[in-house]
Amino acid sequence: MFILLLAVTFVVSVIACIVLARVFRKPLDRILNRLVGEDIYLAWTRYLLFALYVVGISGGVRVWDLERYITPAKAGEAILELNSDRWILEIYRTIIGTLQSVAWMLLVFFVVALLAFVMVKGREMKHPAQSDKP
Repeated sequence: MFILLLAVTFVVSVIACIVLARVFRKPLDRILNRLVGEDIYLAWTRYLLFALYVVGISGGVRVWDLERYITPAKAGEAILELNSDRWILEIYRTIIGTLQSVAWMLLVFFVVALLAFVMVKGREMKHPAQSDKP
């Protein structure tokens, strides 16, 4: 039963990551295209989506919390029973953990991207494009 719970939480976390990756793909593309240029922004987008999956799945599938279903918390205590209420709770925790982990990762990315965007804009304002000269 524990292996099935582990597999289900993994699948739920992957599905949540797929949805999040589809939602944030275009904004990530546009931001990275603006900041790093057309030649390498696709590689950076792929890396960020990979990081989204890794962070999301590791935040959603909390193996250290699931261990309480196979080992007792203290010597002499009983192992927690994996009933339907606990299944629902674990699936809910998986979804919330995935969303929370991805939200933190994207928050850090967007803060760094905002700072980089301000720097790029400042540089562009300081040195206007040379194309308007004849």
